[in-house]
Amino acid sequence: MLLKKWEQLPEELHNDEVRGYFTYLKKRTGSLIVKRLLDIVVSFLLILLLSPVLLVISLVILCDSRGGVFFRQKRVTTYGRVFRIFKFRTMVSDAEKLGSQVTVKNDSRVTRSGRVLRKYRLDELPQLFNILIGDMSLVGTRPEVPRYVDAYTDEMKATLLLPAGVTSLASIQYKDEDRLLADAENADQVYIEEILPEKMKYNLAYLREFSFFRDIKLMFQTVAAVLH
Repeated sequence: MLLKKWEQLPEELHNDEVRGYFTYLKKRTGSLIVKRLLDIVVSFLLILLLSPVLLVISLVILCDSRGGVFFRQKRVTTYGRVFRIFKFRTMVSDAEKLGSQVTVKNDSRVTRSGRVLRKYRLDELPQLFNILIGDMSLVGTRPEVPRYVDAYTDEMKATLLLPAGVTSLASIQYKDEDRLLADAENADQVYIEEILPEKMKYNLAYLREFSFFRDIKLMFQTVAAVLH
């Protein structure tokens, strides 16, 4: 995983706020390479080891509600590139047409099996395929939908220097963000104006302090958070 040269970055990343983060990350080239190697090895091994679990979950989803096994949604990753994220489907078909792009507490669109999958973060397992092909990383800023990325400040755009991640300190701290949105009249607006800026404080701090060993620490923190 190597950063592009500054002049090769998309125009929307060319600002003084991003440059500071870019300069620091450019000095961490060795850690970035090891980070990508770890992503490939771990995602490949986990796909092999968890294949029976993935199959069982797929069958449960098919038996529980009408629709496909996977939920694929446009998200944004490195340099603003749009990709389709893999997740196990936890909501009814066409859920995005029935409400907000974020999920609130007791969301009626969530299926019975979906509640269990969300509780233990099992719906995130298919993202191992996104990691293997390079769309995502094990650790990094959670990928947002294009609508939310459009609301990024110049500094927030620095998070697009690295691949989106499955987990981060922000996602650990806000693992129950659906509860924060439970009483919101406009969940999308509250998310953009109140929650996103707070999550970004953690994400930007991660970039300022990026190291391979910090990634390892965050992975263990995630496991502990899920078990808790």
